[in-house]
Amino acid sequence: MLNKIPLLGIHHVAIICSNYALSKQFYTEMLGFDIIREVYRQERDSYKLDLSFQGVYYIELFSFPETPARVSRPEACGLRHLAFEVSNLDETIAILQQKGLTCEAIRIDEFTEKRFTFTSDPDHLPIEFYER
Repeated sequence: MLNKIPLLGIHHVAIICSNYALSKQFYTEMLGFDIIREVYRQERDSYKLDLSFQGVYYIELFSFPETPARVSRPEACGLRHLAFEVSNLDETIAILQQKGLTCEAIRIDEFTEKRFTFTSDPDHLPIEFYER
């Protein structure tokens, strides 16, 4: 019988963006992530931006020249969305809207009865905000 892998948690999520400056602004200024390190890798003509929230490393943002578009909607195979937990969904939506982002109508999780909504990052990756 195989033993379980002793996972400690999720280390990070890697995201490839099409417009580095726009995505950097979205994740830092709109969502409030802090920059741990930013590296330009000349041999790949690529930026790598490590982002944290409350001191925890969460997102690795990459840029590459001429990245192919990825289908998000309708539902496509692969990463479905990135979800963030919030304590007050109405307040979160108000802040997102003040920053010029559009949020979908609030939905209710049919299993937990918790409220959530979606917006999108600059590359249309669905970003979920899920009320604790």
